[in-house]
Amino acid sequence: MGEYQEKVHTLKTLKEIAEKLNEGTEIKDTLHEVLQMLIDVTGFQTAWIYFIEDDGSYELMAEVSLPEALAKHQKQLMCQNDCYCINRYNKGSLQSATNIINCKRIETAIKQKRGDTEGISHHATVPLKASKRTFGLLNVAALGKITFTQEELNLLESIALQIGTAIQRMKLVQNEQQHALLEERNRLAQDLHDSVNQMLFSVSLTAKAARQMTRDQQLGEMIDFIQHLSQDALIEMRSLIWQMRPRGLEKGFTTAIEEYAQLLGLTCTLSVSGCMEKDHRHHEILFRVCQEALNNCKKHADIQEVEVKIEPFVNTIDMKIIDHGKGFQYDEQMNLPSLGLKGMADRIQRAGGTFCIESKLNQGTTIHVQVPYERKGSS
Repeated sequence: MGEYQEKVHTLKTLKEIAEKLNEGTEIKDTLHEVLQMLIDVTGFQTAWIYFIEDDGSYELMAEVSLPEALAKHQKQLMCQNDCYCINRYNKGSLQSATNIINCKRIETAIKQKRGDTEGISHHATVPLKASKRTFGLLNVAALGKITFTQEELNLLESIALQIGTAIQRMKLVQNEQQHALLEERNRLAQDLHDSVNQMLFSVSLTAKAARQMTRDQQLGEMIDFIQHLSQDALIEMRSLIWQMRPRGLEKGFTTAIEEYAQLLGLTCTLSVSGCMEKDHRHHEILFRVCQEALNNCKKHADIQEVEVKIEPFVNTIDMKIIDHGKGFQYDEQMNLPSLGLKGMADRIQRAGGTFCIESKLNQGTTIHVQVPYERKGSS
């Protein structure tokens, strides 16, 4: 009877978790709730999930009830350094639910005297899989528990399979949403090009023709103003369309930078030291930052020339945008003086990089950014 009740309890657990995963749309929130359910029904003490990329980088996606030693300093030990389970995963030797001899992060916490480990020293680890694709790891631990039974590992493997399938579904939904958003941006960009852009071009041509038909000085000045205003608006509109649907990124973001500078009427001296990979995931981030910097040069720096220096290192891509224009008074203790600069800083910080500005009145401005970088095939 006890064995029967245990099986019923296991099936109920799997059913409840499956329902929660099927309802979920936000990956992190759903995973956190599922881990809490897992802890509640199994009696284990703590659990956490890592997503692991093809290049070996990883992210802590969800956790519940971490011991003090691992939770301290904003979960620093959980988000940095290597560990036995992730190393085995990256080597391809972790294919099913298994007992890990001990937890390297706990070992580190003890050595560094980071606080109470709450009796945890070992954990079970399970790959998250779906359709022959792996996403990361589910780890589970409990007070004084140094080994897990095969029944417990089987349960964890079943739950991990459900999680992997749900992750795949949610990623597909997110990709569909991103695709729909891109399609909408492209449609709007085309509409702006076909309507507003063409109307502004017509206004500019009409003003030019009208100017040639009058000798009235006051009227001529007004027409000149209209022509200049329409030309400025035309440049702004083309810039907006370009931002919504940038051309040239498929050829490499350096090409996109050069074409965008040309669109703004700027002379851009671009230098690249070393070899750039075309499909690096941070290229669009760098392009967007450079795009905003070029806009600022056009609007505020009162110069026609700008210099962009790009240098890939082993672990980072370094980019500087330099102009010798008006500049502004700025020091690191100040808040960023515009939404454009703040947007640039936010983009880089979200990518895990650094953003710096050097500027002085009448001495120009240098924007210096660095983003993480790892070459394909590097170890």
